[in-house]
Amino acid sequence: MRPANATAAAVTTMIGLGAAAVAAGRYASDAALRPAPGQALPGDPRLTVHATAAGRVTLTRTLASLRPGTYGLTGHGVHAVVGGVLEGEARTAHTVVRRLERVSHGTLAPGTRVRLTPQVHSGDPFTALGLDHRDVEIPGEQGALPAWFLPGSRRTWVLTAHGLGTTREHPMNVMRFLAGYGLPVLDLAYRGDQGAPRPRDGISHLGDAEWRDLDAAIGYAVRHGAERVVLYGWSTGASMALHAAADSTLRERICGIVLDSPVLDWETTLRALATARRTPAALLPLAVRAAQGRTGLGGHRLLRAANPRDLRVPTLIAHGPDDRIAPWGPSRELAALRPELVTLHTVPLAPHAAMWNAGPARYEEELRRFLTPLM
Repeated sequence: MRPANATAAAVTTMIGLGAAAVAAGRYASDAALRPAPGQALPGDPRLTVHATAAGRVTLTRTLASLRPGTYGLTGHGVHAVVGGVLEGEARTAHTVVRRLERVSHGTLAPGTRVRLTPQVHSGDPFTALGLDHRDVEIPGEQGALPAWFLPGSRRTWVLTAHGLGTTREHPMNVMRFLAGYGLPVLDLAYRGDQGAPRPRDGISHLGDAEWRDLDAAIGYAVRHGAERVVLYGWSTGASMALHAAADSTLRERICGIVLDSPVLDWETTLRALATARRTPAALLPLAVRAAQGRTGLGGHRLLRAANPRDLRVPTLIAHGPDDRIAPWGPSRELAALRPELVTLHTVPLAPHAAMWNAGPARYEEELRRFLTPLM
C-alpha cells in the first residue's frame, strides 16, 4: 500500500473507532441518565413469591429479602407492604418468610416476580393515608409542576423531593409523621416525572438542573403563606435541596434541610446506575465522560453545592454504609466538617433512599428532634 493510501486508511480507521466510542459512550450514559421511576436499582434483585398465608409471605432468600425493616413489594400489577423477617417460621435455605402488612392492589400469588422498594405507599395521600390534601400546580420554568399540598397549622412548610427510582409517592413514608406536628407539606413532581414537563434534553441531571423546580416550589410556598421552609430530599432530591439552599434567591426563607441518601459523588452514582442497566464494564469510563459532556456535570458542581463553608442552616443527613448508589463517605465528611450545623443519622443495612424503611421509629425520632426547633 502506498504511504498516502496507508495514511488515509489509518485516519479513516481512527475516525471510525472514535465514532464508535462516542456512540458507545452515549449508549452507556443513556442507561444511567434515563432512570425511569419504578425501575430496579443496584441491590434490588428480582424475587419470587413462593407462598402466602395470613399475615405472611414467603420470598426468595437473598441479602435483600433478609433486610430488617418495612418495605414496599412491587411487581407487575401488584403492590404490597412487608414488615420484618418472621423468625421461627417455616423456611428453607432458599426462602425467607416476612410479615405481610397489606396488599395495596393486585394479587400476590406463588410465582409472582417482585422486588423490594423503599416506596411503601401507592396512590395519593388520601387514598393511601387518609390525609386531606389538594392537587396544586406550581409554575416552573419548563411548565406546570403537579404537587400534593397537605395543609397544616404551622407557618413552616416542608417541601419534599423524591429521588432515583421512585415517584412523589415515596415521601408519603413520612407524611403522617409530618402531618401529626401540624407541618404543611408540599410534595413535588418535577421535570421528567409523570404529569410534569419532560426535560428538554430528555435526560436526568442528577439534581443539577432539577433543583430549579424545587426553587419554584419555594416561591409557591412563600406566596401562599409560608414564613419558612424545610427542604427534604431523597437521593437526587437531596442534591436538589443542596443546590436550592446554595443558589435560590429565596434561600433566606430556608430554615433547615433534611438529606436522605444524598447523591454527592455523581461519578460513582453514574457508574452504579449504568452497571444496573447491564452496561459492560469496559464502557463505564465512556459513560461517565459522555454523561459529563451531555449534562455539564462536574465534580466541582455538586461539591460547591455541598460546600461545608456555605451551609447556613441546620441540616440532618440520614445515610449508611450499605448504600450502593450514593456512597456515604461524603456525607460523613460533610457532618464532620460542620458538626455545629450537621447531624448525621447513620443507618446500617439499608439500601439507597431506604433509611426510614430500615428503622422507622428511630428515624422519626431523629426527625422529631431535628424539626422541633424549626417549627
